[in-house]
Amino acid sequence: MLPEDIKYTTEHVWLKIEDDRVVIGITDYAQKELGDVVFVDLPAVGERFTAGDAMITIESVKAVSEINIPISGEIMETNDDLEHSPELINQDPYRKGWIAVIEPSDPNELKGLLTAKAYSNHIGKK
Repeated sequence: MLPEDIKYTTEHVWLKIEDDRVVIGITDYAQKELGDVVFVDLPAVGERFTAGDAMITIESVKAVSEINIPISGEIMETNDDLEHSPELINQDPYRKGWIAVIEPSDPNELKGLLTAKAYSNHIGKK
C-alpha cells in the first residue's frame, strides 16, 4: 500500500511536501527494480538543481542508476545515514530511506505530481 500523504512522479520518485520544503526519495517499486542498493552518491547541501537534472546516483547489485530531481530548488539537507547504510532505501524507502530535503524555487512544479492512486495505476500495481 502506497503512503497517501506523499506525491509521486512517473519516474518513481516520491515527494513529501512539508511547508516550504520537500522531502524526496525513490519509491518502493523503484527500489525493488534496482535490487540491493550498495552505494548512494548524495548531492551536496546548498547545491541547486533545475527540474530534470540528475540529482543522485544509486548503485545496486544490478545497475548504476541516476535519479533525476522532479523539481527545481536548493538542497537543504541530505540523509547522511545512506552513506553508511544505503540498504535503508531497500528496507524503508518512505521513511528511513529518504534521500534529500529541497527548498523548491518554483512551487508550481509541484502541481503535476501524481497521487498515490494515480501512481498505483501508473505502475499497474506490479
